[in-house]
Amino acid sequence: MLNKLLFKHQDKKQIIIAMIGSFLGITFLITSIHFLIRVNEFGQGNEILGPNTIIVQKKVTTSSTLGMTSTTFSEKEISKIKEESYIEDVKPVISNNFDVSFQTNDPLVPYFRSDVFIQTVDPSFLDVNTDDWNWKEGDTSVPIIMPRDILVMLNTFMSASGINQVSDDLAMKIKFKFTLSNETNKEWINAHIIGFTNEVSAVLVPESFMKYGNDKYSEGKEQKITQIMISGKENEFGKVEDLMTRKGLESKNSQMVVGRLKSIIGTLFFVVLGISVIAVFLSGLVMIQYLQLLISRNAYEVRTLLRIGYEPKILIKKFSYYFARIFAIVSIIGVGLFIPLKLIIDQVFQSGGIYIDTGFTLQSMIAVLLAYILFLVSAYLTARKGIFKEF
Repeated sequence: MLNKLLFKHQDKKQIIIAMIGSFLGITFLITSIHFLIRVNEFGQGNEILGPNTIIVQKKVTTSSTLGMTSTTFSEKEISKIKEESYIEDVKPVISNNFDVSFQTNDPLVPYFRSDVFIQTVDPSFLDVNTDDWNWKEGDTSVPIIMPRDILVMLNTFMSASGINQVSDDLAMKIKFKFTLSNETNKEWINAHIIGFTNEVSAVLVPESFMKYGNDKYSEGKEQKITQIMISGKENEFGKVEDLMTRKGLESKNSQMVVGRLKSIIGTLFFVVLGISVIAVFLSGLVMIQYLQLLISRNAYEVRTLLRIGYEPKILIKKFSYYFARIFAIVSIIGVGLFIPLKLIIDQVFQSGGIYIDTGFTLQSMIAVLLAYILFLVSAYLTARKGIFKEF
């Protein structure tokens, strides 16, 4: 009876317009949050570098070839880059100052040996669990992160020798050995692989192992920094590119492409997110205004019901439940529309060669739940204020 008395004969044009705006806002809200997360994940997991991180070096020019300019980084240059507002952090990439060779040391695989270039980086820049990436003098084996190019070279060698090639998992079980040397000393140390990367050309070793080798075998050679790692802020990769152009720096093209792509798409979805939040807020505001108008138009009926014995909380609950049901319908429609929209966008990304995770994100659903809770609270407070005004 109360539903018929309070809601049946009301003009619903305003609430229908608000519902359309709400479900569109909810749809774009879920979509933007979901793809912001997925785009941010793009380029991670399969690579060793953390998000928004690139390795850069100075461009080699004619003047640097002639010795007129340097391709190394000074501490002052590194500090100056770090001061830029769009830079999260900058760290040097430390290289070996001694001779290193790398070879298989396992009876199950053929003998393979090659001179290699080893480096170490700050663990905070790596997108792997570094709990196992540590070493101290006396340890039986050095954990290493290997460039995938070396594994390809090893597989090519094995294929040419008529031996079965090895997968990543199998390669991580093979025993290897480093030979550290200078003109007077030589040492062999076992090694094992804990990960692979396409982004770094050198074998990555723990900092403690690099320090040990440089201290013992470098013969006092000066440590030169020819590469640095730069971690830029989210969606500001364009400024990092401008910095590199100004300072004559370069990086691997694959790193630049991923960083540029993430920045552009991330900015696009961030704009959509902002518009979605505004749309949901405005449509929610229209619904709240309609609730106020509804109570005002039913002022006589509300006062009459209160005088004949209805408790205010019953009427408050009735108005709150009515609008909670409307917003629930809106949210369900928004989520339902998101599913086919997501499938279309996933297909567009895949067609463009961008293979992001196609699973659903929990955060986007939580955002809808939070929007629903906020609306419920607002509707309850508005109904309570309106009913007690007539009490």
